[in-house]
Amino acid sequence: MLKQNNIHQLVFYFTCVLALNSVSSGQGRTYFSFLLKAEGHDSRIDLHWEGGLLKQFNIYRSVSTEGPFQKIGETSGEIPVYSDFLGVNDLHRFYRITAINQQNLESPPSRIVSARSRAMTDEELLTSVQQATFRYFWDYGHPISGLARERSGSGDTCTSGGTGFGIMAIVVGTEREFVQRREAANRMLKMVRFLQQRARRYHGAWSHWINGRTGQTIPFSKYDDGADIVETSFLMQGLLTARQYFDEYNPTEDEIRRRIESLWRQVEWNWFLREPDGKMLYWHWSPNHAWKMNHTIGGHFNECMITYLLAIASPTFPIPASCYEKGWIGETKGGYFNGNTYYGQKQWVGWPMGGPLFFTHYSFLGFDPRGKRDRFCNYFENNRNISLIHQSYCAANPGKHKGYNRLLWGLTASDDPDGYKAHEPRNDNGTISPTAAISAMPYVPTESLAALKHFYFTYGRKIWGPFGFRDAFNLDRDWFAQSYLAIDQGPIIIMIENYRTGLCWKYFMANTEIGAALKTVGWKKE
Repeated sequence: MLKQNNIHQLVFYFTCVLALNSVSSGQGRTYFSFLLKAEGHDSRIDLHWEGGLLKQFNIYRSVSTEGPFQKIGETSGEIPVYSDFLGVNDLHRFYRITAINQQNLESPPSRIVSARSRAMTDEELLTSVQQATFRYFWDYGHPISGLARERSGSGDTCTSGGTGFGIMAIVVGTEREFVQRREAANRMLKMVRFLQQRARRYHGAWSHWINGRTGQTIPFSKYDDGADIVETSFLMQGLLTARQYFDEYNPTEDEIRRRIESLWRQVEWNWFLREPDGKMLYWHWSPNHAWKMNHTIGGHFNECMITYLLAIASPTFPIPASCYEKGWIGETKGGYFNGNTYYGQKQWVGWPMGGPLFFTHYSFLGFDPRGKRDRFCNYFENNRNISLIHQSYCAANPGKHKGYNRLLWGLTASDDPDGYKAHEPRNDNGTISPTAAISAMPYVPTESLAALKHFYFTYGRKIWGPFGFRDAFNLDRDWFAQSYLAIDQGPIIIMIENYRTGLCWKYFMANTEIGAALKTVGWKKE
């Protein structure tokens, strides 16, 4: 009679044979391919394979096919990617992996694959960084809904705003041929169907956190258990970009456009004015607590400009154009206008020295600020100057933080040694977030590329992983995050692409409602 452990071994073995593409070596031994691939990049070799309902994958490396193979790392069963950051080029390495099931049984090894690290041009490196970042949304997207997980390790907790960023990342990945268009369209349709049919909405708006398996709201805080109109605007920015990009006439892309159109028309933006004659949007509404959060949007330049522009642009539930001045800017204008010069750079609007850099990213992933202005400024120029202020601040380094210079700069909201903070020049504990400087690339390409290369080549062994740059690091405390956050990964791939081709700007701005809304609030071309 077989012992229980032997039964588990047999079941696991045959599961691998059936599900993980077994291949014969020709010598009577069976290996498993897992569809394993190896690809050489600058200073690193990336492995990618087909995942499954497994607990863990172990990665083994050797200098030859004969071995010996030594274990160099492991990944969760949800992450079918491993990036071996070697730190040098022209190294040829050989790899194989094994799978660990829920009973902690290890499969036989995969077939052997190999690649060589190689020097890349700047353009090749940018593509390489984009491709790695893309994997967060593609390979780590929720398996049921396709939505973007809030962060690495968050399980079923998905983020509506981060999903909007992920949708634009898929547009970039499709254009860069990281995936085939048919694959991308199928993934997009799965996401859009889930958002429409299963994800709970409140007056057409989504919650901040969505259960990627059930579609139910996961409360973000005690009273934040309903609609989040800001996160909804980030999601809609992505959906409207996809509506224009997936423009082929076939059943899949036709359905994508049709469903996005319906979702766009169902968001009741004017509900979030709270009162019929309201002029300022409110961030949250809950069916259990109504307006208890009482969080108005406006009066200060931050990440929420896109929320007002989309609310004004709505074809079905628009807010008055006057809300741009009376709500977004605020009638007193005291917190919106700046007009000061820092480190030789004029800043027209925004917090002193710009605030966290995500203010200059989130609303401008799809909304193209070039060549146009409201009565305060050209926001491309304002965002450029804020980026340069951050660089100069880090170069001056008044807080004497370790490593700060003109190559190591960029403060934004991210994880840090003590939790999560919105870092900026007036609230700086020495934590640098790669997304901050890299996502400024459309505004300051020379400075951003130099920062990217400094992060990569100087600190790559500590801050690079399966989905590209990890969230943050603090040299004062020798701390390096292991985490990834959707809202930090998304701007990296999108803003690199907007610098290179203007892709997401092009397709978002192709929505005719956006241009019409800009005219109604008084924006002018320059």
